[in-house]
Amino acid sequence: MKLVRGAWKLLVGIKDALVLLFMLFFFGALFALLSAKPNPAAVKDGALVLAIDGSIVEQPAQPDPFASIGGGEVPREYRMRDLIRALDTAKDDVRVKVVVLDLDRFMGGYPAAVEEVAEAVRRVRDAKKPVLAYATGYSDSSYLLAANASEIWVHPMGGTIFSGPGGSRLYYKGLIDKLGVTTHVYKVGKFKSAVEPYTQTQQSPEAREANEALYGAIFEQWKDAVKTARPKARIEPLLTTPAEAVAAAQGDFTKMNQQLGMVDKVGDRLAFGKRVAEIAGVDSGKPAGSFKSIKLANWLEANPVSKTGDAIGVITVAGEIVDGKAGPGTAAGDTISGLLLKGLAENKLKALVVRVDSPGGSALASEHIRQAILQAKGQGLPVVVSMGSLAASGGYWVSTPADVIFAQPNTITGSIGIFGILPTFENTLAKIGVTSDGVKTTPLTGQPDVFGGTNETLDRVLQSGIEDGYRRFIGLVAQSRKMTPQRVDEIGQGRVWDGGTARQLGLVDRFGNIDAAIAEAAKRAKLDPAKTHAVYLEKEPGWFEQLLAGFFRGGDEEEEATPESGGDLYARIAAERRAVFAQALGDARRIAGASSMQARCLECAAFGPGQGGTGAADARLIDLVVAKLGL
Repeated sequence: MKLVRGAWKLLVGIKDALVLLFMLFFFGALFALLSAKPNPAAVKDGALVLAIDGSIVEQPAQPDPFASIGGGEVPREYRMRDLIRALDTAKDDVRVKVVVLDLDRFMGGYPAAVEEVAEAVRRVRDAKKPVLAYATGYSDSSYLLAANASEIWVHPMGGTIFSGPGGSRLYYKGLIDKLGVTTHVYKVGKFKSAVEPYTQTQQSPEAREANEALYGAIFEQWKDAVKTARPKARIEPLLTTPAEAVAAAQGDFTKMNQQLGMVDKVGDRLAFGKRVAEIAGVDSGKPAGSFKSIKLANWLEANPVSKTGDAIGVITVAGEIVDGKAGPGTAAGDTISGLLLKGLAENKLKALVVRVDSPGGSALASEHIRQAILQAKGQGLPVVVSMGSLAASGGYWVSTPADVIFAQPNTITGSIGIFGILPTFENTLAKIGVTSDGVKTTPLTGQPDVFGGTNETLDRVLQSGIEDGYRRFIGLVAQSRKMTPQRVDEIGQGRVWDGGTARQLGLVDRFGNIDAAIAEAAKRAKLDPAKTHAVYLEKEPGWFEQLLAGFFRGGDEEEEATPESGGDLYARIAAERRAVFAQALGDARRIAGASSMQARCLECAAFGPGQGGTGAADARLIDLVVAKLGL
């Protein structure tokens, strides 16, 4: 009996401990949720701090709760329209004495997104409100933002250097051959270079021609934007003869930048903080260099989106287009179509704007989304497409129902083409003495056979399906753009275009941002644009997602005297080495995981952050591999 009583006391003790732990977790989570919730009442006079410690995106992905396990830093994503709203509301608000752009750990974004935020910064400067930018080192994207500021500060041991768009990409043909993998490619479009990394050791002449034209156009637009924002900056030496420019300054980047008129002040974060404090006021009781500040989250909460007037629905197609369901930041066919159909049923929408920011993906999911958009047209709603940073391949497929298409001059679009990739491993298995055999009753029995290889019949069937998909694609574009299929085929073939060229070709109707698209949708619905508001058809985050967002947001938006630096030029080079592994893992996942024919633009990734397209698990694997290799 003593043994039984002892066991019972042990079980009761374990139960009480578990209850206590659960209560501690519950109240800790509740406290964290309440603490993380933005507080508009906390907005006082001071500096609005935009510490963009991550990348600018159209739609942030849902945070991975396990991404930071092991002490790794979780990359953050900032919604472009939130940054623009913060800047536009700050320019005329007397509580904001100065806007601070902390770009020390800015990771960039696609050209169109960065330029839209830069234009919003310029509007603040034009309203005669000071905008001060700070970074240890500026790259192409961060300098475009800073060029629109009133003062550009740089750390004494930092500097500015530009690389321009382009660079190398990985080709796996040699590795695939060594492994004995057979890559079966089915495609249409001589410029559809998304498959080339798996079939060639270098880019084809057609791909080089298209990329040189695209990169050149985007680069010229970046140079024009920088020169317009900061006419006194002489950027040409850094673009054409950077080694000579740095050598002339004896390796002193900041001296060179000052001589070229690219920066205004050289100073560390303490000096920068004191300068901001001169305008915003000193935050008493805190270390030197502190100033009165306004958190971005609190400012956005204090300046909510208008909800008055008639409703214009906005459905966002952001990220890779995939089959099935997925969270924000990925354009899953079932999720997007479900949100749109629900919005049409529950909201009294007067028009629909489709905001596209996607390199494409599954052709089947693209068609699923297109069919949902057609439901809006079937209800008599005007449909306007607003292309963001990129609307290529499947991103253009979902744009075809539009009455009118808006884009930016540096939007990446086109890539009208279809492909499919099927790897088989008969030669790989043969290397280790494994073969396959069996009985076949039809030409397609057991096909596709990943162990024994495909046969000619299957290859012909799959290629015919790809060709039919391409005919369907150009037919949709021809009908939408009032062109002949022959003309669409000429400008299609998988070629990627910048927005300016796309407009000349008739793939885009007008230049303009999403606000211009919403105004056009209102006019087509015979409404006064000033008396309408946008209803974003998105899933509202639950309490757990809000809790995670709060954990990731933390308090780092408030300016501190000595936060962690974003690193110098050599730190950026180390980060780029990790990006090579990210790209390899991302490409390997794509070839193995594609579940349907693809209308995808892999070239588009060269312009944006996170070029490898890897998730948190891949990122942890990359860090492990890099650590083991001593990179």
